[in-house]
Amino acid sequence: MSQSVRPGATPPGAKPPGTARPGGRTAQNRAAVVGATLSELAEHGYERTTVESVAIRAGVHKTTVYRRWRTKERLVTEALEATAEVQIGVPDTGDLALDLQTLARGVRSVLMSTVGSAAVRALVSGAQSSPEVARVLRTFWAGRLTKVIPVVERAVADGRLPQGTDAIELMKYLAAPLFHRILVTGEPVTEADADRAATVVLVAGRAGVFV
Repeated sequence: MSQSVRPGATPPGAKPPGTARPGGRTAQNRAAVVGATLSELAEHGYERTTVESVAIRAGVHKTTVYRRWRTKERLVTEALEATAEVQIGVPDTGDLALDLQTLARGVRSVLMSTVGSAAVRALVSGAQSSPEVARVLRTFWAGRLTKVIPVVERAVADGRLPQGTDAIELMKYLAAPLFHRILVTGEPVTEADADRAATVVLVAGRAGVFV
């Protein structure tokens, strides 16, 4: 016999409104795994980072990590991408100068964070001797560059940049001086450095250097 439900009452077996946790367990686990992956990279480098060590640090069962990411390579790539999404994003202000400045400052924030800086150093160093690490970096950069291409495409479409501007080359030159300071000269990257990189790339882009 079916059980009647009063109007406005919670049906049998259903959770009362407002009892679900924001984001849910899946989102919480993903955030914990992303943070743990970057911390493991920062402390131990790519070679000594394992799916098991990430799972332990994140407080998540290793089968959960394997089921979602399958390999360490995919795990590290997504962790880098997730961090970039949060700290860099893809601006669309309608002002190309401001968009480029925002992107450069986002790169700077990643490079100047303790975990971000250490993870970048570990991966760039590891890529010199490990094809797997090199693949992780190529996959990550290809994904990031693809996502920021619309910033340049919008500027080309409305005449703020010349037709034929190579979006990927422009973005590479935006980030290059910031990575040079961190990885080559060992200098801190200031906000002024980020703004200068954005200004230089904007001037060069308008002059057709990236066509």
